[in-house]
Amino acid sequence: MRLVVLGAAESGVGAAILAQKQGYEVFVSDMGQIKPRYKEMLDAHHIAWEEGQHTENLILQADEVVKSPGIPETAPMVKALMAQATPILSEIEFAGRYTDARMICITGSNGKTTTTSLIYHILAKAGLDVGLAGNIGHSLALQVAESPHAHYVIELSSFQLDNMYRFKADVAVLLNITPDHLDRYDFCMQNYVESKMRILRNQTASDTFIYWSEDAYIPKELERSPSAVQKCGFTDALMPGSAGYADTENNRLVINAPVPFEMPLNELSLPGRHNLRNSLAAAMAALAAGVSAEVVREGLSDFPGVEHRLEKAGMVNGIHFVNDSKATNVDACYCALESMQTPVVLIVGGKDKGNDYSQIFPLVEQKCRAIVYLGADNAKLHANFDHLGKPVADTHSMAECLQQAVALAQQGDTVLLSPCCASFDLFKNMEDRGEQFKTWVRNWSSSSQQ
Repeated sequence: MRLVVLGAAESGVGAAILAQKQGYEVFVSDMGQIKPRYKEMLDAHHIAWEEGQHTENLILQADEVVKSPGIPETAPMVKALMAQATPILSEIEFAGRYTDARMICITGSNGKTTTTSLIYHILAKAGLDVGLAGNIGHSLALQVAESPHAHYVIELSSFQLDNMYRFKADVAVLLNITPDHLDRYDFCMQNYVESKMRILRNQTASDTFIYWSEDAYIPKELERSPSAVQKCGFTDALMPGSAGYADTENNRLVINAPVPFEMPLNELSLPGRHNLRNSLAAAMAALAAGVSAEVVREGLSDFPGVEHRLEKAGMVNGIHFVNDSKATNVDACYCALESMQTPVVLIVGGKDKGNDYSQIFPLVEQKCRAIVYLGADNAKLHANFDHLGKPVADTHSMAECLQQAVALAQQGDTVLLSPCCASFDLFKNMEDRGEQFKTWVRNWSSSSQQ
């Protein structure tokens, strides 16, 4: 069997190494430049690879293809493979063939990294043999090949779900579905909704599906789902009939299913209404995975949070700086603004994904002192936000952006990087954007103290 891997980053290289171990003839191809550490890994396993091109005759001979989730179906090589009916899989789908580990899988438009990390934190605290995989952690395929675990906590994007067919989650968490990545789904929301709902695929009555019951799409989709899986809906409102809910009047987080559980809300380590939902989902998933109530409570109380998600970057000259670079869609920015307790200078911009910014207009009007646009092309931001009458600045680098933000801020304000957009117009990725933000704040803090 010949397996071709398209894309030689974390997931692709992991899939290649696992495939070789399973006896496949493997070839790896990347249209971009492969990072040195991944080249070293491929060379160490004597796996053939190419970069800067896709050699058609080497790729179209594949019996199967594992595709990086970042490569769209509209890519010419993918279209050629589809035309000849070559099976195209995600790394998660491929890795799932070679493990019988218990899978706890998390998706959603927002909150999935925080929730995934929190579930992993709780399971590790419980002493379970657990790996972290998917969009965070190490490649699932590489772990299955070289350091297998009995449990995996996996963050899944819609792109990964699109190429999963037989893989099954023992515990599936769907946090929410809000507009995101619509440029990859023909700007059709229903296409994106159906992609997210694929996390239910292949689940049986012995499995658990945890979801936000107030979502605009999930309950309607479940009405059409024939799945016999145990469905556990949660809400951040007082709804005693729900599997999980928040009783703010009596300071209680309450879970009725899959296992009864209760703890004081003021013991949760993560602040904000959106994190209350994340904590509920994580607790329900950990309980479904067999973790004791005592350990779940400890894990919810001492979880340190996630880098680039409402991360405090420092305070200089009385101005607070918060790095929310992970807010790559409008709903994530909404959650960030909702949690702010001071006047805000908001930094938005990047690679627009078909965003509708209107949902955050009321919060921008209520909470923002000014707006700084950060992108290669800020025309759509001007068209959407200038009419709100806030002071604005147009910038095209992180240094320029923060200089303008500081000039617009007053003592006691928060400069909030919550971009609503992908990072790829000016930055390598979301992490690079957040790191540049934090580095600038650190450098300014050091110069201010001299």
